[in-house]
Amino acid sequence: MDTLADFTHRQTTLNGVTKTVHVTGNGPAVIVMSEMPGISPHVARFARWVRDAGFTVFMPSLFGRDGAVPSAEEGAAVVRRACLSAEFRALGGGRSSPVTHWLMALAREAHAECGGPGVGAIGMCFTGNFALTMMLEPAVLAPVLAQPSLPLDNPAGLEISPDELSAVKARLDHDDLTVLAYRFEGDRICTAQRFAAYREALGDRFTGRELPDDVNPDVPPFFATHVPYPHSVVTVHLVDREGHPTVTARDEILTFFHHRLTP
Repeated sequence: MDTLADFTHRQTTLNGVTKTVHVTGNGPAVIVMSEMPGISPHVARFARWVRDAGFTVFMPSLFGRDGAVPSAEEGAAVVRRACLSAEFRALGGGRSSPVTHWLMALAREAHAECGGPGVGAIGMCFTGNFALTMMLEPAVLAPVLAQPSLPLDNPAGLEISPDELSAVKARLDHDDLTVLAYRFEGDRICTAQRFAAYREALGDRFTGRELPDDVNPDVPPFFATHVPYPHSVVTVHLVDREGHPTVTARDEILTFFHHRLTP
């Protein structure tokens, strides 16, 4: 259990919806959105790396128990609830999850508080594509998609509407911005077909990295039971060793945030 004692825990109401947002650090804002099944110690570790690189982290609680390492059964229950929630669109593709409107409002508020050129955003797994939809908010300048996994039922699908995708592409072109994305070669949820769909839609504005399947084998129960393959690039499956491809990916993300968000 990670108590998140070094974060400030805010009750943040946006668009009439209140969520807990864990905040830490100083500097331009970065929104860190957790993977399933919630804000684990591994997700918090990544958030601290972002903080220590000179940013203010805003980490919203979207599902699960914050700081917990749930059992396989509890984690699966979190996934089932999220798939049935009106906030998320886990299946089908072709539409963004409604929660992205709340996240865009959070980005606006974070930018107003922290200043700087704009805000960074990273989504992971279930939230992976949210950072792309958040590009509809002008404050967001640095989107990162870590193993974007929705829609769960369509390996080549994208969790964003065609109109929104077109608007995002137009903004990327107009503002000379890029999208960073990561997956493992052997990932069965975030597939090569999905990255191909992103490349077709966004062209050279999409920078997709596909990492070799050399991963940390010591994973929590939820991953051991339900995700028995390489998946979580900057959290559970990261190998914290200098020169390892996952550490290189982490450092590239931090450099990307610096490039876009540091005046």
